Amino acid sequence: ARSEMCIRDRFLTGRLKHGDRDLTSTQRLLLSATVGVATAVGALTLIAVWDRSGALFKAAQSALTANQVSNVVLAVILLAIAYALTDFLGGVIREIGAESASISQHQQEVILRVTQLTVYTSAILAVVGLFTENVGSLLVGAGFLGIVVGMAARQTLGAILAGFVLMFSRPFEVGDWVEIGDHEGTVTEISIMSTRIRSFDGEVITMPNDDVRSGSIVDRSRRNRLRIEVEVGVDYDTDVERAAAVVEAAAADVEDVAEMPEPNAVTKRFDDSAVVLGLRYWIRNPSMRKRWRTQTAAMNAMKDALEDEGIVIPFPQQTLSARAEGASGPQLDASVEGRAATRDGSASAGDGGSEDADDGGSVSASDGGSEGDGR
Repeated sequence: ARSEMCIRDRFLTGRLKHGDRDLTSTQRLLLSATVGVATAVGALTLIAVWDRSGALFKAAQSALTANQVSNVVLAVILLAIAYALTDFLGGVIREIGAESASISQHQQEVILRVTQLTVYTSAILAVVGLFTENVGSLLVGAGFLGIVVGMAARQTLGAILAGFVLMFSRPFEVGDWVEIGDHEGTVTEISIMSTRIRSFDGEVITMPNDDVRSGSIVDRSRRNRLRIEVEVGVDYDTDVERAAAVVEAAAADVEDVAEMPEPNAVTKRFDDSAVVLGLRYWIRNPSMRKRWRTQTAAMNAMKDALEDEGIVIPFPQQTLSARAEGASGPQLDASVEGRAATRDGSASAGDGGSEDADDGGSVSASDGGSEGDGR
């Protein structure tokens, strides 16, 4: 029986949560008002049951004598209306944004924050006006207090101001692939105080908005396309124009590489052992995953195409040579000579003496084949 009750409770809870997600803004507002009325009725019922109405009436009578209870009630009502109105308007803004493709999520956040600030500021000024007639002097005092608080919390206020600047200037939007300073990832949230980025390692990075504004911002999603460049070296004996045509054709057949602009290979520099070509191509709807996937596929296709055409991709090589005693030039050290003698089947005779290697035990030099001793 207990398990059946648990299952029933979980089912009802899930249904209520699912139903709450499906409610419209008007329905949520009506539900909030109903809950408030039910709470008030329940409180009055408890007061009647506990027979505390007399004490409550005396407290209300003393408050009426001071002529403040009505102002308190009005202040509470005004704040409740402001909260309900911002919640209702927030739902309306989200619904309009969901139905209209012309309003981005970033613009929805800007409109929602400005609406909340306007409604709450108006409500607070109205509440202050209930308790004092000289609102002007109060505002002047609040201005001086704001200066003092601003000096003490200038970093926080700077982040708030930078948040509004980011919301209106729109250097990036939610969902963009950006690089801000030393951090790179996808923007997940832009608030008044901070900006959140999800890195490609799964980390969530929260950056104060003043740091975001003071640093450099690179948005790789703004133009909805991204150019990528990879380098490859070819031998000096290779026809460079032919090699460039081969890598361009190989990159054009790679998936996710944009047809226009076409892939383009340029000669970049001369290295010690190769002429370096830079292949430049574009991808649409860029993301970090697509970038690395396309770059890997392009490099593999370039390597296969160059091998099929017989074009050599050079790499650094080192040649070891041995010279006879008395000859000018570099000599092999004892360890190298010993390894060479071991490979040729010679035996070391000790520190002082050595045996002459036979004809098959000499080490050929790369520059003409001078013979060396095996020690």
